[in-house]
Amino acid sequence: MKVGSLDRIGLRRKPKQERSIQRLDLILSAAAAIIAEKGVSAMRMTELAVAAKVPIGSVYQYFPEKAAIVKALFDRHASAIQARIAEAFASVHSVDHALEVLVATIDWHYNDYRNDAAYLGIWMGTETDLDLLRLNIEHSKRIADIFQDAVRRVAPELSAADMQARTYLFSHLLGASIRLAVVSEDSLAKRILDEWKRVIRTAFLSPVAA
Repeated sequence: MKVGSLDRIGLRRKPKQERSIQRLDLILSAAAAIIAEKGVSAMRMTELAVAAKVPIGSVYQYFPEKAAIVKALFDRHASAIQARIAEAFASVHSVDHALEVLVATIDWHYNDYRNDAAYLGIWMGTETDLDLLRLNIEHSKRIADIFQDAVRRVAPELSAADMQARTYLFSHLLGASIRLAVVSEDSLAKRILDEWKRVIRTAFLSPVAA
């Protein structure tokens, strides 16, 4: 495996005809179902072809290996999350409002993970492959940029350099804490999320000590 090459996790070819687009969607839908049931590590390309009711050659026509399938599913989820967070933060008008919007994202993130096993499995799968992990980190950076834009509007007095590091850190920890809560027992999950919300409210937009 050539680590660091996006060729191994990218689409071999992008479908243009409607029939090809539908076939690709069948493959990705079947992959999501398998990941929801077994996880990324247990998914096999031959099993995927059977589940999608396509020839194994059709799977490899688009995806050079399993990591490329995970990337395609990850990209869909990441794009949807980024759009949703960008919309939520577009109208923030004060520090308190920004904090409440951020706290609210924790709840809907958590509910999404809890209600969609594939959603959790895909994101967990990105942590087992260095190229996919880099994509996850890049996703955190894009979310951090959304946070930072909001901070500039509602708290321009805060250090831009310090807030760049803080928003990046909080963005990454946001996903990690929610995934931890999802795999925990319900009462512990609630305490984890409540504690994380408390940290956000007290530390996310607090002035940096000199």
